[in-house]
Amino acid sequence: MFNKKRLLLLIPVAAIALVSYTYTIQNDKEVAIDQIVMQSLNASHYSPKLVDDAFSEKVFKLYIQRLDYNKKFLVKDDITELKKFEHSIDEDINSGRFTFFDRSVELINKRIDESQAYYKEILDNPFDFSTDETLELDAEKINFTKNKDALKEEWRKYLKYQTLSRLAEMMDSQEKAKEKSDTVKIKSKEELEISARKKVLKSNDDWFKRLNKLDRNDRLTAYFNAITGIYDPHTEFFPPKEKANFDIGMSGQLEGIGAQLQEKDGAIKVSSIVPGSASYRQGQLKAGDIILKVAQGDAEPVDITDMRLDDAVQLIRGKKGTEVRLTVRKPDNSIVIIAITRDIVIIEETYAQSAILKGKKNIGYIKLPTFYADFNGHNGRSCAKDIKKELLKLNEEKVDGIILDLRYNGGGSLPDVVNMAGLFINKGPIVQVKSKTGIPQVMDDNDPTIVYGGPLTIMVNSNSASASEIMAAAIQDYKRGVIVGTSPSTFGKGTVQRFFDLDTYLPSQYASLKPLGQVKITTQKFYRINGGATQLKGVIPDIILPDPYYLLDQGEKEQDYPMIWDEIPAATYEQLNTTYSLDRLKANSEARLKKNPGFSILETAAKRLKKQKDSTIVSLNFDKYTTEQKRYKAESKMMEEFDKEIPGIEIVALKTDAIAIAADTAKANKAKDWYKSLKKDIYLSETIAIMDDMK
Repeated sequence: MFNKKRLLLLIPVAAIALVSYTYTIQNDKEVAIDQIVMQSLNASHYSPKLVDDAFSEKVFKLYIQRLDYNKKFLVKDDITELKKFEHSIDEDINSGRFTFFDRSVELINKRIDESQAYYKEILDNPFDFSTDETLELDAEKINFTKNKDALKEEWRKYLKYQTLSRLAEMMDSQEKAKEKSDTVKIKSKEELEISARKKVLKSNDDWFKRLNKLDRNDRLTAYFNAITGIYDPHTEFFPPKEKANFDIGMSGQLEGIGAQLQEKDGAIKVSSIVPGSASYRQGQLKAGDIILKVAQGDAEPVDITDMRLDDAVQLIRGKKGTEVRLTVRKPDNSIVIIAITRDIVIIEETYAQSAILKGKKNIGYIKLPTFYADFNGHNGRSCAKDIKKELLKLNEEKVDGIILDLRYNGGGSLPDVVNMAGLFINKGPIVQVKSKTGIPQVMDDNDPTIVYGGPLTIMVNSNSASASEIMAAAIQDYKRGVIVGTSPSTFGKGTVQRFFDLDTYLPSQYASLKPLGQVKITTQKFYRINGGATQLKGVIPDIILPDPYYLLDQGEKEQDYPMIWDEIPAATYEQLNTTYSLDRLKANSEARLKKNPGFSILETAAKRLKKQKDSTIVSLNFDKYTTEQKRYKAESKMMEEFDKEIPGIEIVALKTDAIAIAADTAKANKAKDWYKSLKKDIYLSETIAIMDDMK
C-alpha cells in the first residue's frame, strides 16, 4: 500500500443529506473513479457491503466470468495465476491499486492474440461432418481447458459448429429456392461447405477486429461493474459515453426497432421492448432474447457476439422504413430470424387504451403498456389521469367488469401507481418505500373517491415489473380484484435506483480528470402493504395460466447477486369483502384449461421448451444436426395455432372513441389491427371467462 493525500469529497446520502468524506488520489483518473464509486456505494447503497476477503472472492468470480465467459481464450494455468489475487482485490479497491486488473488485461490480450492463429489455420481445411462428436453450448457447463492444445481443440469444434449451422441454413435456403424455380443453380454440399467456411472466417475476422479495439477503458468499465455487480444487478458504473447511450435507450425516441438492450456475459440481451415501437408492433422479439447476428435486410448478417453494446446498437438502429434481420436465441435455446421494419415510436400506442369485450357480459378492457408520467412538470399526460378517464368512459358504458392488462409493463412512475390504485379503493396505503436508514415511508391514497368499484382482474406476466408489481400487489392485498398471470410470478424487481454524477464529487483542483462518468445505485426497496417485498419473489398470481415459457426460470432471480427478499411490518389496512370465491374461480379455470385444446398445446410446448433449454449439447454430425433442427421447427409449428382468432370474442370501441376512430382512417386501421390481436389472445379469452364467473 502507498501513502495517500487526503482530499475533501462530498457524497449524497439518501438523496438529501451531504456528508464529508476523504479519499486518495494520485492525480489519476482511474484512482479517482475507484475511490468515488466506492465512497458512493458505501454512503448511498441500500445494502452497503464490507469490502473484505469474502467480497474479493465474489468480485474475482464475477469478473473472470465476464472476462472470458465462453472460455475461448484463457486456460486453467491462467486462472490459477489470477486466483493468487482472489483475496487481495479488496486491498486493491481500498488502496486505489489495480494489480489484479492489470495482470488480467495482460493475460487476456495475450491469449486473444494467440487465438487469432487458431481459427485461420482451422478454417483452411474442410470439416468432416460424418463423425459423431458434440459441442456443449452452455458456457456455464464447461470448464477452462487444461492447456493450449485442448483450447485449440475446443476452437476446432466451435468453428465446426459455426460452419455446420451456416451450411444447414444454406442448404435449406437452396431447397426452398429450388421449389420456387427450376432455374436455380444448385451447388453441391462440398461447394456450399466452402462458402460456409468463408463466411465463418469473415465473421471471426470481424469478431477479432472488435476484440482488438477493446482498450483499457473498456476493460476497466467491466472491472468496475464486477465490483458494483456484487451489490445488486441494477447498480452499475457508466463511463460518459455509455451513460449517453443509456439515456438514448431509455428515451425510446430514436428511429429503430425500439428494444432496450444490455450487454451480459459477452451477449447482447433484450431487457425490454419499448411500447409503441417497431418491435412492440411486430411482436416476435421479447425481453430475455439474445441477439446473435444483425443483418441489414437481405445482406450478410454480422455476428455481434462479444461486441460492445454501443457498436451493436449502431448496427441495429437505422432509418425509418429500413429492414433489420435479427438472428435471435430464445430462452429455450431455439434460434429464430426476426425481420423488423424500423420505425419511430408511435406515442399513442404507449398510452392507456380501452375497448369493450362483448360476450356473456360486457367487459371493459384497458391496456396499459407503461406507467408513464410527465416527469418534467409540463402538464403532460400521466397514466393515472388517463386510466381515470378510461374508467369514467367504461362506467358510462355500464360494463359488468374490467380487465386491466399489465403484461409486459416494465413499470415507471411511482406516484401514478399510488393514484391509480386509489381509483379502485377507498383511501388507504398502497406501497411502502424504505431507504437503508429510517422507518419505511407509507405512500397512501388520500382520496376517498372510488372511480370504479365493480369486478376487477389484473393481467400480469414475468415481464410485469416494478410499478406493475406494486399495482398488482396492492389490489391483491386488499382483495380488491383477481390477479391472473401467465407465469408463476411477476419479474421481481422491488428496488429503486438513482444516478450519481462522479464529477460532482471531484475537488476543483482535479477538474482536468473530468469527465469521470456516473454510477447508478440502488437506494430504496419497495414493500407491499402486507409487509412483504416485491423484490425477488414478485407477485404470485391468484390464477396462473400456462404460457410456453412458464416452466423456465425468469426474472430478477436469474440475475447475478440480486438483493434478498425480506419483509417489514405491515401497514394498517383493511381487506375488502369479496363477492366471489377465489377457490371456485380457480377450480372453474382449471376445468376449462383441461378442455381447451389450445392450453393443452401450450402445456406441451412449455414442457418441450424446458427440456430443450436443459439440452445444451449439439451434435456436430450433419445428418443428426439437421434432423434435430427439423424436429424443432416441426414442434414450433404447433404455436401457429395461436395465430388464429378465438371464437366468441367480439370487440367494439367505446361510444366516445368510436366517433374519433370513424373520422380518422389511420386511427381506424390501428384500432382494427389492435382488435384483431386481442381476438387471438387465448389468455384474454380465459380471463374473460374468469370475469364471467365473478359475481
